[in-house]
Amino acid sequence: MTGRGEFSTRNGPYYVREAEVGVEQAFFAASHHCNGMGIVHGGMLAAFLDGLLAHAVGKGSGRPAVTIQLSINYLSIARKGEWVIGEARLTRETKEVAFAEARLHAGGRDVVRATGVFKLMHKRPEP
Repeated sequence: MTGRGEFSTRNGPYYVREAEVGVEQAFFAASHHCNGMGIVHGGMLAAFLDGLLAHAVGKGSGRPAVTIQLSINYLSIARKGEWVIGEARLTRETKEVAFAEARLHAGGRDVVRATGVFKLMHKRPEP
């Protein structure tokens, strides 16, 4: 996946797969994603989720969006060497705000569940 900016490029690489509903993204947990115990850092999972949810909102609404609120429930751990796979979908859209939900899983376990609220932006006119 490209075009997400330098922050995501440094934290990636991220992989994307077309989904019938919502979006799917993944990353292979490497040492730079982990804490000293070889567990994927919660901050890494949060950053990945934020982009995943925003992608679902953008795909569903056709508009770019920025995060207003992110709620994360950590359920289990992901370890170095595992694929962390995320699925997200737009759940509701108003004129100015959108809502989305996501889950991350690794090795057959749910790792994280999350919801987000996003401010829908107006598309910039082409120059």
